[in-house]
Amino acid sequence: MNHWATLDHKYIMHPFTRYRRTLQNIPIIRGEGALLYAEDGTTYVDAIASWWVNLHGHAHPYINARIKEQLDVLEHVIFSGFTHQPAITLAEKLLRRLGFPYEQLFYSDNGSTAVEVAIKMSIQYWKNLGENRPRLIAFLNSYHGDTFGAMAVSERDVFTEPFHQHLFEVDYIPYPTPENIEEVKCNLEKLVSKGNVAAFIFEPLIQGAGGMRMAKPAWLDELLLICHRNQVLTIADEVMTGFFKTSTCFAIEQLNIKPDFVCLSKALTGGYLPLGVTAFTSSIARSFQSEDVRHTFYHGHSFTANPLACTAALASLELIDKENTASKVHQIAQWHEEAANSFTTHPVVRDVRSMGLVLAMDIQTSYDEYFYNDPIREILYREFLNRGVLVRPLGNVVYVLPPACITEQQMKSVYQTMHEVLEKINQSMHG
Repeated sequence: MNHWATLDHKYIMHPFTRYRRTLQNIPIIRGEGALLYAEDGTTYVDAIASWWVNLHGHAHPYINARIKEQLDVLEHVIFSGFTHQPAITLAEKLLRRLGFPYEQLFYSDNGSTAVEVAIKMSIQYWKNLGENRPRLIAFLNSYHGDTFGAMAVSERDVFTEPFHQHLFEVDYIPYPTPENIEEVKCNLEKLVSKGNVAAFIFEPLIQGAGGMRMAKPAWLDELLLICHRNQVLTIADEVMTGFFKTSTCFAIEQLNIKPDFVCLSKALTGGYLPLGVTAFTSSIARSFQSEDVRHTFYHGHSFTANPLACTAALASLELIDKENTASKVHQIAQWHEEAANSFTTHPVVRDVRSMGLVLAMDIQTSYDEYFYNDPIREILYREFLNRGVLVRPLGNVVYVLPPACITEQQMKSVYQTMHEVLEKINQSMHG
């Protein structure tokens, strides 16, 4: 290990990283566009937008300049009893982009906290109306974050196992497919008919960390309609899907029935700074607008609506229009669709799928578990890194989710690397 890697290993615990005595994290010294530059001179194509957050490219000069300007004016101020222009302007522009029926939002720090806010507000909404509705419904295989409420509505697996006894009970329904959609609808009908369900939370169109599983908008519309008919609130977790992952700026744009809450983070600031947003309807807002102190939403964060983060988000929203991000995403989606055809017949690949910025496929393996007992994940990760491409397989699921700024040449090099790695896997499995 070099000096910096040694200190990193000694002092820092990294997220979702199993302890290994010889582990060496790669020191990155610079980023530009879709590229990351390592200390040893290696260049990596950031094919997963640095955990799905980077939208316009690393070190974008426009966002850089806007943050620098804001830094000289106001870096932070308490957001309880005070406010500031970046937060107000961002709320106005974000709600306008989300459209009807969203009229207010609550700021927090990240994706998990945006979900926590929606969960807490949905439960308190019913309390404020004089009803006790303690249950929530979620999809199997879902992932909504790592704080306790977000864990509770996520898949109960090895990631959350140490905390299961501390998590509140949740009812799960299968993720919809062409084969099971009628069964899923029946399951949901039975659960919501009990009258004790506060909300149904879901990742619209794509389950991210659960393996990039994809659903048709019509299926989700049918489930949302069941909830609305039974007066069950609905929460769209767009932390991953927001900002063009599914081709539209928000996945809910492709739904006819709109959820009551929308949770945003990740690419909200273009990938620059942590910021979470929970948007909600006027009916939700009204339940907290009361002289009764018990109806107050007692939730907050020290860095709520940080001016620098809000400014980064404003700059990112402006770039969406200035650089015609929607057109760039449409082009990448076309590249993905064309590339998908070249992977469908590969002997180690099954279920190739694409939507918007996402291209994903399952690698055939003898293991059924998502978790890292399957060595294929580590093998794939290292093989891609050795070829200068950053991907982070989800178990045996290989996917790419690049920033919208990626060039055609860079994208083609990623596809070529995928073919090379898959062929190596094929040879190792079949001799």
